[in-house]
Amino acid sequence: MSITALPTLTAKELSSDQEVRWCPGCGDYSILAQMKKALTTVGMPREKIVFVSGIGCSSRFPYYMNTYGFHTIHGRAPTFATGLKLARPDLQVWVVTGDGDGLSIGGNHLIHAIRRNIDVKILLFNNEIYGLTKGQYSPTSRLGTKTKSSPQGSIDSPIRPLSLAIAAEATFVARTIDVDVSHLTETLRRAAAHKGTAFVEIYQNCKIFNDGVFEYATDKSVKAENALFLEHGKPMIFGKDRTKGIRLNGINPEVVTIGKDCAIDDLMIHDEKADQPTLSYLLSRMVHPQFPECMGVYRDVRKPSYEELLDGQIDAQIKAKGKGDLDKMFRSDDLWVVE
Repeated sequence: MSITALPTLTAKELSSDQEVRWCPGCGDYSILAQMKKALTTVGMPREKIVFVSGIGCSSRFPYYMNTYGFHTIHGRAPTFATGLKLARPDLQVWVVTGDGDGLSIGGNHLIHAIRRNIDVKILLFNNEIYGLTKGQYSPTSRLGTKTKSSPQGSIDSPIRPLSLAIAAEATFVARTIDVDVSHLTETLRRAAAHKGTAFVEIYQNCKIFNDGVFEYATDKSVKAENALFLEHGKPMIFGKDRTKGIRLNGINPEVVTIGKDCAIDDLMIHDEKADQPTLSYLLSRMVHPQFPECMGVYRDVRKPSYEELLDGQIDAQIKAKGKGDLDKMFRSDDLWVVE
């Protein structure tokens, strides 16, 4: 029996002929480059890959990938992606959205795509600002953020995207950063390999309207103290000298010094495979400056996807009643004629 080799793509083959039009220094350039790298490993031809976007700076993405794509309407990318995946389950479908597009007008669509466990990969570019419409505060902007639409500082409590995704029972949840090239590429690769909804929050710098908002997690001089990189089955350790950790005190995580406050064995052990999302949710609530912010895969569990369950129902009905006859259904008893 001959074995068909999986198709291999190069980053060049995945690049469209469109001029990339983001502001100089925008984090989207890095995400685009790493996505091309990640897709060289998935073993799928270009015609089997689709990018679906809504409205915003991030939503230019489909134009720049030499794959199929849809630039849809504000907040509704998960809805288009759901229909596409159900109609064509053989496709690998990616949703590219932003904190405004995905969490404001698109909030409900995002939640329901996640809870259904549709086999789509959702990338949420989070720059904590509305970029395309010129710098208004967004659903993820921090308290006190001064913008054109909040000159006295935002008084809205920000949405934490990972908390939302975990509460909606996402089966794959991760966070990465635009400038951390290796980590970003590996996170995208793992999202691509997941069966079910994969939700990835990407900290993305907006050079024009919110520059430097994530410097605490990207500046090499302070990054080690403010970012904790998750490793499955490993204790949660961070710090420049690897002397700090996270310990559970009841149901509350706390920062401790190893050897002073506790031993390594007392630290939280990261378990991305835990069936219950409780600990992952606690990690999603850890926010700078009180805590280091967790980067990496929070959760990666396998549950039946929506299309698998739907196909199961259809197959069961065909087995019980035979294949349907659309013409017969149209001409059934519930028929009347308008003269």
